[in-house]
Amino acid sequence: MALRLCVPFTLHLTVYAAHHTIFTEHSPDGIQLSSLRARMCMAKRTQNSRRSLHPGEKVRVLISSTRIQRRIKELSRQIAKDFQGEPLHLVGVLKGSVFFLSDLARNIQGQVSIDFIAVSSYGKEIHSSGQVRLTRDLDASIEGKTVIVVEDILDTGMTLQYLLRIFEQRNPKHLRIAALLDKPGRRITAVQADYVGFTIPNEFVVGFGLDYAERYRNLPDIGVLSFSKSARKPADAK
Repeated sequence: MALRLCVPFTLHLTVYAAHHTIFTEHSPDGIQLSSLRARMCMAKRTQNSRRSLHPGEKVRVLISSTRIQRRIKELSRQIAKDFQGEPLHLVGVLKGSVFFLSDLARNIQGQVSIDFIAVSSYGKEIHSSGQVRLTRDLDASIEGKTVIVVEDILDTGMTLQYLLRIFEQRNPKHLRIAALLDKPGRRITAVQADYVGFTIPNEFVVGFGLDYAERYRNLPDIGVLSFSKSARKPADAK
């Protein structure tokens, strides 16, 4: 029997786990259609979940954009609740925190101001020098302000340890840390975030502001970056 692709249908989804979705299609009279379109959907989903945007590199989705946005809204509500009625001063650590900070600020009810700071530990190299240096300071004083340091990822803690030491000397009223990602398996300092989006395994991740050699920041999801055998592998150092 020829398959009539133009017949209206209902698409039923049964989700068993992240990235594993069974598609079942039915016509209006309840007769199950060919799984052709279902296979096409699954093929497209698989293609999107593993992207190759640069020779020798692939990105596998770890955290979807939907989950990211839902979690950011939860963090925004928690921060607003903890500092009810107080103006908040968000300090983003460039460049990776830009997307996270923007969405966080949009979801916080109340008065919010924004500033940025930049540090470097390895620049465009894949191995850290082990030293953190300030490359861009704040535009305004944080004295007497409720400061939320916004970071894309907390792993070794070297960057935030350095920044906290600088900020504490500038006498803020409150000083807190919001990190979209926490990678405790790489921690070598005692730094802990007050607000954490997701705890992740010891994988090199990109997307939603995070990069490798300035690539992949614009991906809407957060993904694990993998390399072919001939490609160079990165060493994280934040």
